[in-house]
Amino acid sequence: MITPLTVDDLRLMQGLAQRVTAVRPELVNGDASYGELAWNWGKDHAAAGASWRRELWFAGGDLVAWAWARLPRQVRRSDGTVKDVTGASLAHQVHPDHAPLIDEVIAWYESTAGDVERSALAGAADEFALARWAAHGYGTDPDALGDTGTWTQLNERDLADVAEPVLPAGFRFRTAGEAGPEAAVQAHVDAWAPTTYTAESYEGVRHAPAYRDDLHILVEAPDGTMVCSAILWLDDANETVEFEPVGTHPGFRRRGLARALLLHGMRLARAAG
Repeated sequence: MITPLTVDDLRLMQGLAQRVTAVRPELVNGDASYGELAWNWGKDHAAAGASWRRELWFAGGDLVAWAWARLPRQVRRSDGTVKDVTGASLAHQVHPDHAPLIDEVIAWYESTAGDVERSALAGAADEFALARWAAHGYGTDPDALGDTGTWTQLNERDLADVAEPVLPAGFRFRTAGEAGPEAAVQAHVDAWAPTTYTAESYEGVRHAPAYRDDLHILVEAPDGTMVCSAILWLDDANETVEFEPVGTHPGFRRRGLARALLLHGMRLARAAG
């Protein structure tokens, strides 16, 4: 039986992300943070959800591990091209108090994905998990770890002293609520082309847990084009905020827009508590 990844599952997974963040933030895996979970589920579940598989592990009524496999599928991108995704990928998280469950996660993934190329996102700080992946025959991908790879780096700072954001003359900050759905979608497509992001994707994001259109922020150019955008995911339990995604239109890069947007977002997050 195929078990879909529901919004209720997502909330449980976000809860585990919050608990791991509270005790060992360096052990939160890529695609397993509070905001990434909401973003990835929201933007893709309508179009790609049929190719997803998930498993949850509980202890004493609490979720202590999960696995989210994305199986081979076909995706249509914003430039009109169609891409065949021939391999499987895994996002996962195990609470550090239940580290040995990683072997069950790996076994489930292999049985679920079958005989296709398999990849997984494992954290560099989780030496135990890396050793277990290696014991099962997995190794690091040098290309993925390079400058053009898909690795994730944890950067943290406090919000006690946030500099005043400065935009070039004629530019201004907006929210998705002010700009509207069409402009918010186009800002992302322009920054990340070619992408699978669509109006349907954005509708999914808007219904993801913790999304707020007043914390979905953009930079508007003098001609009215939204040229930089970011979504802020506010984790009330840990009093933290996560920016995911952040992108700038190629024609407006190296002008300090993303830096100004991030500073603006930090101030908004601080005001939101």
